[in-house]
Amino acid sequence: MEINRKERLVVLGGGESGVGAAILGKEKGMDVFLSDSGTISMKYKEMLDAEKIAYEEGQHTQHLILNADIVVKSPGIPPTAPIIRDVTAKNIEVISEIEFAARFTDSKMVCITGSNGKTTTTLLTYHILKKGGLDVGLAGNVGNSLALQVARNPHEVYVIELSSFQLENMYRFKANIAVILNITPDHLDRYDYKMENYAAAKFRILRNQTKEDYFIYWQDDPLIRKQIEAVQGEAMRLPFGLNKEEESASYIDNGIVRFITPTEVWEIPRDRISLPGTHNLYNSMAAGLSASVLKIKKESIREALEDFEAVEHRLEYVATIDGVRYVNDSKATNVNSTWYALESMNTPVVLILGGKDKGNDYSEIEDLVSKKVKAIVCMGVDNRKLMDFFSGKVKMISDTHSLEDALNECRRLAEDGDTVLLSPCCASFDLFKSYEDRGKQFKEKVKEFLNN
Repeated sequence: MEINRKERLVVLGGGESGVGAAILGKEKGMDVFLSDSGTISMKYKEMLDAEKIAYEEGQHTQHLILNADIVVKSPGIPPTAPIIRDVTAKNIEVISEIEFAARFTDSKMVCITGSNGKTTTTLLTYHILKKGGLDVGLAGNVGNSLALQVARNPHEVYVIELSSFQLENMYRFKANIAVILNITPDHLDRYDYKMENYAAAKFRILRNQTKEDYFIYWQDDPLIRKQIEAVQGEAMRLPFGLNKEEESASYIDNGIVRFITPTEVWEIPRDRISLPGTHNLYNSMAAGLSASVLKIKKESIREALEDFEAVEHRLEYVATIDGVRYVNDSKATNVNSTWYALESMNTPVVLILGGKDKGNDYSEIEDLVSKKVKAIVCMGVDNRKLMDFFSGKVKMISDTHSLEDALNECRRLAEDGDTVLLSPCCASFDLFKSYEDRGKQFKEKVKEFLNN
């Protein structure tokens, strides 16, 4: 009989979250093994080697995994993956890195989810709290692994961007402040193509909240309103929107953005908020409300809303060439993101669309395309769906299969006063490693044009 056996932690996935979880597990005296079916980057191998944590890559060795007491899995691994099915068949607990990290800290958690705007709102909230003097960490899909911070660099408050994938395997975790920005079709291939399944995954962010906690949400989102009816939550609700409703905590009144919380009432002129577009107004409302309930001074919140700079790859101005503005919105990996981008445009647009289609319904942007887009340049391995949908709905549409060809076509079609907007509606994996890779290559190529 084995005596005093260490609890065995198996981590599936050797990226930022997985390596962070492995280090935290080691810090807590667990027997740790990390397994990645792909290739682990040199950066993370060096971290694992320095910590003397056992790992493998290029495979999942069953006998080294199925003896786990607890498994932390990468959010990118679907529940249908064979190794996850094998683990759950043995009744081994499977949790996310965020869930695992939270079991070892009592810090406050400000958690942000939504189909669009998560990164901007997370970074803006972090910016406000840091400017307001809080000891704050940034985690989730941005910043460093929450588990790694809990292990080596703890903070009093964490601002965490959470995807539906991360929320799937969270059970005891509690958000002190939960923010749901919006719910629109995305990742439906993971949720049996059912919006109700996707919405339910997002609403897991409210699990375990008490009357001491806060739920901040966009009051005009029909899916949020519908889901709220099915949720019995104790948290104080702070809805936001353009128009004042009975319970609104933030709204617009004659060009003034008003904030009303149990701890503070304040306002800021809309034109003083640095981020452009209605979607960014909502992001600013959510961030401002979060900061208010954490008792950041209103003067500090105003200043932070005024000086915050836009997120890379989200409506990021690149250059003006021959009177044509080039804007990088590579982070728009779904249709609703592109809707927001088009909504903020005030010039004729040459729109670059395309990539890996996730079951997109392009009718959502059809009206804005007819009003604002003079030409569409499709950029992807297979553009048939886009070409079929938009042919005849814009004056000009082109079929290209590389970034260079797409940009050459944009230069041919765009005129002085136009905007070339990369807002693809689709994932990037057909031609690029990631949306960041797509955005960086776009910026580099545009700057080559500028220098020629």
